Amino acid sequence: MTRYRHAIDNVQSHVRSLWVVIGMLLGVIAALWLALMRIPADLTVHVPPDLRQGASQHIRHVPAENIYTFAYYILQQLNRWPEDGASDYGAAIYRLSAYLTPAFRQALIEDFEAKADAGELKHRVRSLQAIADAGFAASRVTQIGAAEWHASLDLELTETVRGMTVKHTRIQYPLRIVRYAVDPETNPWGLALTGYVGNGPTRLAPSDSETTHAGLSQ
Repeated sequence: MTRYRHAIDNVQSHVRSLWVVIGMLLGVIAALWLALMRIPADLTVHVPPDLRQGASQHIRHVPAENIYTFAYYILQQLNRWPEDGASDYGAAIYRLSAYLTPAFRQALIEDFEAKADAGELKHRVRSLQAIADAGFAASRVTQIGAAEWHASLDLELTETVRGMTVKHTRIQYPLRIVRYAVDPETNPWGLALTGYVGNGPTRLAPSDSETTHAGLSQ
């Protein structure tokens, strides 16, 4: 009889041990579930363009090349008026609003309205492109903090009115870029233009990339 009681006690002790193990597993599962719920559904990683030497990238680090490319692409699109600046400029601001901070977007809207009121946009076609000998260089991008950069772009601006060239000049654009992970659906870069540095765009000397500080509005 005693032998059977010992056997029952051993079984009961084993069952209690199993319940303890089950409780521990449930605790681990709950902890993993909570950790999984905190993982963002979308994750943006900025990969450097040159991977010939490999790359070890921190998740929040944005390479200077990517900052420059982003600034150039958005600025170029803002200044792309293929048909008529009176309609194309406003449409570009609206189309690219996810890549502009609210303050810079408002400043561009005010610039658009001022130019429209002055009759500077009607029938005006504008394009902006890179200068062949003044592309990306590490010195053109400066990181100001964990979430802000300054980028200096030397670009060539061309404007025509009814097929006649009215402006063809080289301009240096000193841009401020900030981390802007607000809506990854409309802005997968997680970056935004927030305005100009200092006095803003300045005209470049025709022969080289030296800046003359003659203020030039966009």
